[in-house]
Amino acid sequence: MAVTGNKEVDIEAEPAAILDVLADVEGLPSWSPVHKKIEVVDRFDDGRPHHVKMAVSILGINDDQTVEYTWSDTKVTWDLVEGSQQKSQHGEYILTPTAKGTHVKFSLTVEPKIPIPGFLVKKGTKTVLEAATEGLRQQVVG
Repeated sequence: MAVTGNKEVDIEAEPAAILDVLADVEGLPSWSPVHKKIEVVDRFDDGRPHHVKMAVSILGINDDQTVEYTWSDTKVTWDLVEGSQQKSQHGEYILTPTAKGTHVKFSLTVEPKIPIPGFLVKKGTKTVLEAATEGLRQQVVG
């Protein structure tokens, strides 16, 4: 069964600055405790990552996965290509400029290969959402 989590955060920075942090996927382990190892497989012509292999760990569940990124000026999405513990994954950041910076909407849908108890799903979702929003905000604004 797929699990979806959403969270929003306001960041006092332009969308381009936030996209720069998101495009630095090799830096993810420094601000996201879920990400352990990152390897960019290939990049788009503008230098942004296209396919990325990553080792992630959440609540003792380790997953080696490959994701495919898609980029625009106000949005980044990724989808699972291959994973050891997941059937599917879709994530996205939608960036909306505001008077004081950028409103960021984060959404992640994951479908594990095996059933996971509800209390672990809730705890894991909270960890991921915090890293994806507050971790990102701290990385962008320092």
